[in-house]
Amino acid sequence: MNLILASSSPRRQELLQQVHIPFTIRKPDVDESQITATDPAEKVEELARLKGTHIPIQNKDEVILSADTVVSFQQSIFEKPTAKQAAYKMIEAMSGNKHEVYTGVMLRSSDKEMVFVESTTVEFWPLTEEEIISYIETDEPYDKAGGYGIQSVGAMFVKEIIGDYYNVVGLPISRVVRELAHFQIFPR
Repeated sequence: MNLILASSSPRRQELLQQVHIPFTIRKPDVDESQITATDPAEKVEELARLKGTHIPIQNKDEVILSADTVVSFQQSIFEKPTAKQAAYKMIEAMSGNKHEVYTGVMLRSSDKEMVFVESTTVEFWPLTEEEIISYIETDEPYDKAGGYGIQSVGAMFVKEIIGDYYNVVGLPISRVVRELAHFQIFPR
């Protein structure tokens, strides 16, 4: 079986490489704005499904893997910030507080599909204005849900994590590996 990653996320690619699962990339061209769910778990599930069904299965040996990640703080969904002001507001809101990171994953072959959602709780240290400003001046916040990368500079904000660290990076890789076994895809 051949895994097709329906994502151009470098972090998802790195995680699959880390566990020695070969894959090919086919980036879905979808309009994510059509998903209007306000519940974070529902939103990532619908987005993973949208991306995963957009990629056609070209032969019976292919398995499509799609995913989407959002950060949720006090019932608000924090996606990727588009400007410094948005990044600042996100990081400032999460400073000294807990938030949830949700990743929806869809696996689909010619004869079966499954979708699941993982949730991880992250608590930030109380941050100073200087720390936040210094961080948003980097390029890091702008291609990451919630405006921070736990796997890089944003790690300095994290006081505690409850759940799967890799879910916060963008793919709950340990669960993905277990579910891929049902599709006859294994680490090599």
